[in-house]
Amino acid sequence: MRKYLIDTEENKLFLKEIQKNLLDFGRKFPSPEGSSYYLGDDGTPWKDRSRETWITCRMSHVYSIGEMLGYKGSGELVDAALKGLNGELRDQVNGGWYPGVKADGTILPDKQCYAHAFVILAASSAILIGKEEAEQLLMDALELFDLRYWDDKEGLAVDTWNTDFSMLDDYRGLNANMHTVEAFLAVADATGDKEYRKRSGRIIDHVILWAANNEWRIPEHFSKDWKPELEYNKEHKEDPFKPYGATPGHGIEWGRLITQWALSVYKKDDDDKMSYYIKMAENLYQRAVEDAWAADGTPGIVYTTDWKGQPVVHDRMHWTLAEAINTSAVLYHVTKNKRYANDYAHFMKYLDEQVLDHVNGSWFHQMNEKGEVTGSVWPGKSDLYHAFQSTLIPYCNPSVSVASAVNKQRQ
Repeated sequence: MRKYLIDTEENKLFLKEIQKNLLDFGRKFPSPEGSSYYLGDDGTPWKDRSRETWITCRMSHVYSIGEMLGYKGSGELVDAALKGLNGELRDQVNGGWYPGVKADGTILPDKQCYAHAFVILAASSAILIGKEEAEQLLMDALELFDLRYWDDKEGLAVDTWNTDFSMLDDYRGLNANMHTVEAFLAVADATGDKEYRKRSGRIIDHVILWAANNEWRIPEHFSKDWKPELEYNKEHKEDPFKPYGATPGHGIEWGRLITQWALSVYKKDDDDKMSYYIKMAENLYQRAVEDAWAADGTPGIVYTTDWKGQPVVHDRMHWTLAEAINTSAVLYHVTKNKRYANDYAHFMKYLDEQVLDHVNGSWFHQMNEKGEVTGSVWPGKSDLYHAFQSTLIPYCNPSVSVASAVNKQRQ
């Protein structure tokens, strides 16, 4: 019987096995123009669905790391994704990147901060493997982000423009800001530009304040003047990007990003500040796990809760488990608290027994509380990003973004 103890050779080998299987599974993602097909249950592209920018960026990021790991063919897959990002996904007239293109080649409307943050992440990773076009891609993406999305007065990113950037939507959200922090930290690590680490800290301070004033359940949705809207999307509770209520998986993910940022900024002579932020990360993680893990009596992390911590959408999304694996490992290595090692073992056991698809590969992306595969929010297995990163982050330097950490390990 397999054991799931962190820092054992058995666990490291298990993660490497999952890692290779994921890279094998995702190889068919590129369309002829480079944008990423949405992958079905067995990795076959669903060509009738839109080819979206955020998925293309995630696959470029994953296979950039695959190239670092020596996985054959990864470089060519990154080339394909970069072709898509510099080609049909890019708005050559108004600037920036479309959310995606439909199966018939027509564009999806609007311009999303979320997608642009992933362009930055993808370019930062591709630079590390020497892709020359990635340098210009990153410069263009950062310039566009500074112009359209970064609100320096607030220290936060706005969310959505219309397609020609003539009208900014009133909605403000933390999902896009979370991935902006991820992207900014990746830029800082890949290029040495400290400005983006400072910006990450400004976003993080807002998140901590909002969470602390809400019993460590993070408000996700805001008005244009950054007032929390706790009842937002009450009629669309299962929305894949803007669900109603608290999203415990985001509390867990923020915990890891805050820890990464704090470790990258503060040294031993700033121990009090470092300790403060790590404690804040622990608060977010603990609240999310207490609310969401096995909340209805069976294993798994529920997708959303209300503001008292009661489950709203009971389904389990694979990405929440991936982030729980990541953050429990990081917090264990940073704090040495065995509670996190125990959590990690529970998460890995659940992954192996219920979430890993041992027949077709990858992870089941959505399951109900009975452990049955469903697809009301995430049909198929659209990309590898969350699952793949969880095979690496548990053993990477917790102060460094995952691509830069793997790159340093190979040098």
